[in-house]
Formats: sequence, structure tokens, C-alpha cells
Amino acid sequence: MFSTTFEFHMTMATVMFILGLIVMGISIFILTRQALGRDIKSIAQQTSKLAEKGITENIAGLVGNASALINALHDLSKTNTGIGVFMVFLGIALLTTAYFITRNLGLTH
Repeated sequence: MFSTTFEFHMTMATVMFILGLIVMGISIFILTRQALGRDIKSIAQQTSKLAEKGITENIAGLVGNASALINALHDLSKTNTGIGVFMVFLGIALLTTAYFITRNLGLTH
């Protein structure tokens, strides 16, 4: 398949570079979507209003469920952000690895 180790290293560096760009693009999309998550903000606002109504009308179950929903939305937001940040670091690692492979081949300085 590869006639020289140079070809193998170049192919590996190219694949890692392309994967790094793809992962960085996906992570930026995830983080941007998280920042613009209007649906989650809308649900959180409605839940807060529901909790306030439950407090004023002394409905304990309603307040408890609204509180659980707010906590679940908060955890969801943290999870999506964590995935996006992890993917940013993964993309940087792939791009850096591709750079060092080409550097060892003598193509970059």
C-alpha cells in the first residue's frame, strides 16, 4: 500500500490534520449551539414561573418538580459544555500531532 515510510507518515499526518479540523468544527458547533440554546432558556424561564406560582399557592409538589427540572436543565447544560471543551482539546491534540509528524519529516521548521 505504501512504498516508503515517508508516504505513510505523510498520509498519517494528513489524516490527523483533517480529523483535527473536523473535530474542531464539531466542537465549535456544539459550543455555539449551547450558547444559543433558546429552547433550554425558555423551558428554564417557564419552570421558574411555575415554581414561583407554586410557592405563592403553597403547592409543595409543584415546587419540588420544578426544582428537579431546573437542576436537570443545569446538568444538561454542563454536560454539553463539557463535551464541547473536550472536543476542542482533542482537536488541538490531533492538529499538534500532525504538526510534529511533518516536523520530523523535515517539511516544517
